[in-house]
Amino acid sequence: MDEPREYDRRRVFEYELPGEWLVIVGRTSQDNDWLSIKVAHPSDWWFHAKSLPGSHTLLLAQLDREPDRTALEQAAALAAYHSKARSAGVVPVSYTRAENVTKPQGVKSGTVQIRRESTLKVRPMTPEEVKILRAKPSQSPPS
Repeated sequence: MDEPREYDRRRVFEYELPGEWLVIVGRTSQDNDWLSIKVAHPSDWWFHAKSLPGSHTLLLAQLDREPDRTALEQAAALAAYHSKARSAGVVPVSYTRAENVTKPQGVKSGTVQIRRESTLKVRPMTPEEVKILRAKPSQSPPS
């Protein structure tokens, strides 16, 4: 992984995907705003279950390396797991670079606008799969 990113670990769930990709997921609508607008770097990948309540999810970018389709699908499956569609069979998940995510003035917490989105149709991860991917405290950035 690249240099650890500074953020408040109490406000997110953290997951380490194969290939040393780090995914962080907002816990509340206020945390979603903070994650998408304050923490996200323009080159990070942003995910959210399409047209459903759920957590904002970031796949943190790495220098000189792009995530493969498997990493994108796993991040999307985590976004689906952290949504109202957790128990659904297949869930459409919107994704884009974080630079395409904005917060309009005056809208409620957790509401953003996204441009240039693509969609992945994924099966939400199971609780067992999520448990395996949870980042260990020693591998996570400091708070």
